[in-house]
Amino acid sequence: MTEKHSIKPGQSIELLKELHILTRDGNLNQDSRRKLKQINHLYQFIEPLLKEVQLDHPGITLVDHGAGKSYLGFILYDLFFKFQDSSSHIFGIETRDELVKKSRELAERLLFSGMSFLNLSVAESINSDEIPETVDIVTALHACNTATDDAILFALKKKARFIVLVPCCQAEIAAVFRKNKSTALALNNLTEIWRHPLHTREFGSHVTNVLRCLQLEAHGYQVNVTELVGWEHSMKNELIIASYKDLPRRRPSERLNDLLNSLGLEEMNHRFFAP
Repeated sequence: MTEKHSIKPGQSIELLKELHILTRDGNLNQDSRRKLKQINHLYQFIEPLLKEVQLDHPGITLVDHGAGKSYLGFILYDLFFKFQDSSSHIFGIETRDELVKKSRELAERLLFSGMSFLNLSVAESINSDEIPETVDIVTALHACNTATDDAILFALKKKARFIVLVPCCQAEIAAVFRKNKSTALALNNLTEIWRHPLHTREFGSHVTNVLRCLQLEAHGYQVNVTELVGWEHSMKNELIIASYKDLPRRRPSERLNDLLNSLGLEEMNHRFFAP
């Protein structure tokens, strides 16, 4: 039975079918019901940010990194942008050319003229002349490995007002922990936290997100970390929302430096103190 109450007023049924959130006959199965719940839940976090930007100017520029099939971009455009000022624009950044082509075709079919899709890596997008010099909102959902860090660098360079991240796997920190483990064990009992391989991976992932938050705070952002309810099937359900408030930078910069030094991660300074 179709759960019509899960579909928001004005939401495009055609779009939901194209994204395989609704079946061709307009119904929800168990998997599609879960996807719709996730997307609607995330929209609840992003909608207030969109409205806050519009208090300053009606045209919003949003860049979605690691867009994949562009579920997020299409849902945002459908629920918010198509009713708003025509100067608003969503850029979907994706490395897989076939997904970029499909997204372009779907946007054209739905007459979503304020959407563009670029076949670029997150790192390449930082210097792309196809994207404005400044943007309002940057999103990155499950951008793998260092792509989330590249999305942060992109947002900092573009002076983004809001950054919305659902971090994915990141192996750099864990690799440094493994490399330095024998030396660190002799120097610091804290190394026991990541001595076992499973703990190395999980603690490395946790530390990476802590460092990312400190990095954002060191650039004047207010950072909130919460859990995406409804994403229980995934271990990666941490949601980081950063809002630029021009906050004092010295103390978080010091904490970031101290933490890197305390954990033997000095060689990662280039990652978290750039740009």
